[in-house]
Order: sequence, then structure tokens, then C-alpha cells
Amino acid sequence: MKEYFDKAIELAKLGIKNSEGGPFGAVIVKDNKIISYGNNKVLKEKDPTAHAEIITIRDACKRLNTYDLTGCIIYSTSEPCPMCLSAIIWSNIKEIYFATNRKEVAEIGFRDDMIYNYLENKKKIF
Repeated sequence: MKEYFDKAIELAKLGIKNSEGGPFGAVIVKDNKIISYGNNKVLKEKDPTAHAEIITIRDACKRLNTYDLTGCIIYSTSEPCPMCLSAIIWSNIKEIYFATNRKEVAEIGFRDDMIYNYLENKKKIF
């Protein structure tokens, strides 16, 4: 497990260094082998959906030639946002491990908690 988190952290750092996006990386593993990995590329791609988990899921699907990632595990530097969590669920990944939670990323300026609050309480977000 440590090697997967180490890879995700390395990717997050590389993404920051290259000004690609936020400090996030993800790795997908199947049968104890890394299938795919990626980092946040929101800035580079000018795409608000280019989160590390989404990038990594898209790559895993291409590599495995399927939309169904049953049997895969995802490791992420942070608790997935609602969009990424939905993609993880839709891709049939049943195990998620993450290093930081949504409250911690809120402390550095990310708004995931705002979306979760909306979903949980139906509060207006704008």
C-alpha cells in the first residue's frame, strides 16, 4: 500500500511543479499491479473535470479496454470529491484509500466540503 501512496504523492508533486493543477495524485491497482496513474490536470487541460481520479480512471479504462474496473483499487492523495466519487462508483471500483480528508483540503482552499454540504443539507452553494 505504501508504494501506491508514494506514487500518488510523487504525481501530485510533479503536477504542482509543472503547474498542471492542484496537489492531487491517484493510482489504480489490480491484482497488486499498478494499472494506471495520474495527477490533477485542471489547469493544464483547462478542464474542471480533469481531477487526478478522473484522469486515472480514464487511463485505466483505455488500458484495460473496458468501462468496468471491477477488481481494481484506487489510492488517492485526498478524499475524492463528489464528482470523482461518482466516477469511482460508476466504474465499479469498490475500494478507495486516501491520505487526506475533505476538511483538510478545505483548509488549503479547495471547495469539496461545500459540495458535500450541499448534497447533505440541500443548502444553496451560490
